[in-house]
Amino acid sequence: MSRVQLALRVSDLEASVAFYSKLFGAEPAKRRPGYANFAIAEPPLKLVLLEGEPGQATVMDHLGVEVDSTAQVDAATTRLTESGLITLTEDDTECCHALQDKVWVRGPGNEPWEVYVVKGDSPVGDKPMPDAGTER
Repeated sequence: MSRVQLALRVSDLEASVAFYSKLFGAEPAKRRPGYANFAIAEPPLKLVLLEGEPGQATVMDHLGVEVDSTAQVDAATTRLTESGLITLTEDDTECCHALQDKVWVRGPGNEPWEVYVVKGDSPVGDKPMPDAGTER
């Protein structure tokens, strides 16, 4: 089995392990001093490239999990809220050239995560991310 790896250097490993355990509904597959990894079978990675300002270094814009249905977005919203994370939902929102339903959360380093479903195409491109709260 092949899978894409996303490695993040985090300032607070314990807070990050707690957040990602909640986000993915899974515990780390491996823990070592200063290290943890999650072996998540689903979902595969989707890479989105957004044009930035000329001459500026690449930065992370946001992270996301694409799901197949609004029911899955709703289930993620319930799970994330019940696990103590602050959530912000958007229904029938237009961004990234798509009509979407989504829920936003922020990680311990204020990194924005969305769980979303694409419901159709849209002419609307970039849209500022809403100000979803930070972990409680």
